[in-house]
Amino acid sequence: MIRSFLFVPGDSERKLAKAGAVGADAIIVDLEDSVAADSRPRARELAREYIEGRDDAWLRINPVDSGEALDDLQAVMPAAPSGIVLPKARSADDAARLATKLDELESRYDVSAGTTRILPICTERPRALFSLDSYVGATPRLAGLTWGAEDLSAALGARANRGEDGHWLSPYELARSLCLFAAAAAEVPAIDTVYTDFRDAEGLASFAARAARDGFTGMLAIHPAQVATINEAFSPSAEDVRRAERIVALFRAHPGAGALALDGEMIDKPHLAQARRTIALATKLKTRQQGQGDQQ
Repeated sequence: MIRSFLFVPGDSERKLAKAGAVGADAIIVDLEDSVAADSRPRARELAREYIEGRDDAWLRINPVDSGEALDDLQAVMPAAPSGIVLPKARSADDAARLATKLDELESRYDVSAGTTRILPICTERPRALFSLDSYVGATPRLAGLTWGAEDLSAALGARANRGEDGHWLSPYELARSLCLFAAAAAEVPAIDTVYTDFRDAEGLASFAARAARDGFTGMLAIHPAQVATINEAFSPSAEDVRRAERIVALFRAHPGAGALALDGEMIDKPHLAQARRTIALATKLKTRQQGQGDQQ
């Protein structure tokens, strides 16, 4: 499970060099919005060099209908990125087209089939909101779904996408919810979008906590300072794990039960499924931390 995806401009050697030390679960080397068109040839070279040999490196390409996506892929796929972030996806058809191209390039560059997965940004174009159910069964490479508000608000001609209280205005709250539901329908993780004010640590903590509460499993980050807060928000606390273990133990002791009482609350099979996910995530994070400790 990936809690934090950190965007890093693909044309910045300095930022790429520092990115691996901030604790993000995944680094997204960006070739789209943060890189000017005339800088992309060099950015592709840097991206390939950075991604080579890493298991936490993803690549944000340009949109599949932009004319530049193929150049991005041909330059970087020999390095076998863990995943491709697909911006401005119009529907799951774009993800399927990308998957077909990845099949071809993995074969061409002798990369293990299926190595590179796909994370579409599924709400940046208005038409995309009407086809989110198309991601169900679209491609085995689908790693999750995430959403974006900035391009969507620009497409609408909106003056703002958040209210004075910092919360999403209703059109963008709808897009966020649809992404969450579409990810659940496709049985993949839902990743919440960026919190653009990287100086507002308190606002970020509240935003990330709300995302974890609602069912998102991770979040995009635009600044290294955001990573620790995001990781904490999407990591189960010791109390979360203890309660999950009690729920699992309770159902193990009553294997035929559909609902049971725990601390004055009725617990049923959805609670059991969530408890198992909590324990699995906690176990995975503990194993990762132990592995990092052994490498030091």
